[in-house]
Amino acid sequence: MKAFTDTYNLIAGAVVTFMTAVFGIYWYIFAAYFIFNVFDWLTGWYKSRRLKKESSSVGLKGALKKLGYWVVIAVAFLVSDIFVRLGADILNINLGFLMMVGWFTLACLMVNEARSILENLVECGYNVPEVLIKGLEVADGMINKESEGNDNNEKD
Repeated sequence: MKAFTDTYNLIAGAVVTFMTAVFGIYWYIFAAYFIFNVFDWLTGWYKSRRLKKESSSVGLKGALKKLGYWVVIAVAFLVSDIFVRLGADILNINLGFLMMVGWFTLACLMVNEARSILENLVECGYNVPEVLIKGLEVADGMINKESEGNDNNEKD
């Protein structure tokens, strides 16, 4: 039993160390987003199979779309980090608040994934609690309202 526990601790420690090195101390948020990606893919596959609309080309398109979302997240964090470093190294201005661009992007995409998972489950006939559906709808509305409000302010 000790060998199993030692092996588990070694593997879990290596995974957490790797994830922290790649994604930082908040790696678990990125892991949650990845889990949402997997659940959305699985529920979408199940929905298409149940509705007899399976298509490998549609599945590939969906997988590539998810990969594209990861690229969007990487770009959001990279641009934010570049501007923060530019502010610190050249302009002598603290632009640390710009990291919120990456986190906001990740939050928006997480809400979209969660809504898609629930939508797939509803279409498969599952009784999803209304509070989840409405709560995510409200969150999405607030996010979109906030971003639309900022766009309108910039146009004035």
